[in-house]
Amino acid sequence: MSTVSKDSLKTSLLQLECHFTWALLKKHVSLEALEETILDHIKFLVGYEIRDYNMLSYVNHLKNSNEEALENLKKAEEAIQKRHPDEIARRSLTTWGNYAWIYYHMQRYEEAQTYVSKVENSCKKLSSTADGKIQLPEIYAEQGWALLRFGRNYFERAKNCFEKAMKSEPDNPDFNAGYATAMYRLEGDAQRYGGEVRSCLDALKQAVELNPKDTTIAALFALELQRLCRGNEGERYIEEGLQKTPDFPVFLRHAANFYRKKGEVNKAVEILKKALALTPKSVVLHHQLGLCYKFKALQLKKTRHSPQEEMANLVQLAIFHFKTAIDKKPVFFNAYRDLAITYAIGKRYEEAEEIFQKVLQRNDVDCDEKQDIYFNYAHFQQFHMKSESKAIKYYIEGLKIETNSYSRKKCSEAVETLLKQKIESGLGDATNIGTLGLIHNLNGKKQEAIECYEKAIALDPNNEEYLNALAELQLSISS
Repeated sequence: MSTVSKDSLKTSLLQLECHFTWALLKKHVSLEALEETILDHIKFLVGYEIRDYNMLSYVNHLKNSNEEALENLKKAEEAIQKRHPDEIARRSLTTWGNYAWIYYHMQRYEEAQTYVSKVENSCKKLSSTADGKIQLPEIYAEQGWALLRFGRNYFERAKNCFEKAMKSEPDNPDFNAGYATAMYRLEGDAQRYGGEVRSCLDALKQAVELNPKDTTIAALFALELQRLCRGNEGERYIEEGLQKTPDFPVFLRHAANFYRKKGEVNKAVEILKKALALTPKSVVLHHQLGLCYKFKALQLKKTRHSPQEEMANLVQLAIFHFKTAIDKKPVFFNAYRDLAITYAIGKRYEEAEEIFQKVLQRNDVDCDEKQDIYFNYAHFQQFHMKSESKAIKYYIEGLKIETNSYSRKKCSEAVETLLKQKIESGLGDATNIGTLGLIHNLNGKKQEAIECYEKAIALDPNNEEYLNALAELQLSISS
């Protein structure tokens, strides 16, 4: 194929609506873990094979297994013929787009061109516009589900995709389920890391009403009701789900989460073990089990005479499950944090330190997650290692990241409390007062910062750091 036609082929490929043009970046996922999730989905959930095989083919490609990718696209085609025999062209556009891209990457340009042409010709037939452009709601939905699979950086885009799909079909159960799931994930993120909290309750309620058989969406609705202190209402949906789909791992995971949050940790463990027996490689299930054992260890620690053997056993179980989750998904940063905290609970401080350092040295952690890790590391230094100076240092590291998250707020509150206690107890030396000035400055409280720096300079008149900081603050207020 000549360079010119190869370039024009690339231009045509970029016009296609498929996984290769949706900017799904492999740095945000663990390909092994994602592949396992999709295979489990295919095994346990009937009716979504087209979407799952398309997604799987893209994951195969990212793992440099293009032959396997082609096999999965064949399976997607078979599912289209079985489920939509009257709409084969319309339902195949994403699959054909993926075919074209995979053949292009295999340098089989003639075949890539064949699939590009198939998409273009089908779009012209299906489109009512002169340029043959087509915007199908099911393609927006497929993009939305793909984005959800790639994690928290994609939730907002996923929500927008489902909104576009619902413009054409407002009562489509699948589109509503996707929209409600995206809203639930966004709200969870806002709760955890700060940001605008948008209620997802109405979206979940609507999705449950449109498809009462979908126990996954019912479980998310139950968890949202629980968050709003309406747990008794929510539990009804969980109990119904346990009757309807007792062997569906995705539902069981949410049910276990519900009972763990309710405080019925033994029941949560029982459900998670059942789910793990069905999908032994599930990263999320291992993490959830780790959380349960960590919780049980903490509860035991609070009793006056906690039995050492039982305590060590619970800590070891939690460590095993967190380590498994990290091994399978190296970008699962919350699991690193939970593992380090568990080591600290078990007084295994060197191992806790090692894990904290390992995750803090990574440069692929999102800002709000990094703030969360700094907060937990500072907390570890303050309460386990009894090092107030290191705690202060790392609370400040969390504060220096400007993302306005819940963890940043926690860093700010913790370090202010610590410094004020030291100052009020008569340890108000220039360093502590100057550091409090820095905290106020990082939080945009300029007047309070100026007052602190003035007090610090009165105690340490030649300190250049305080003099410079004060001069800069006074200049910023006067300008």
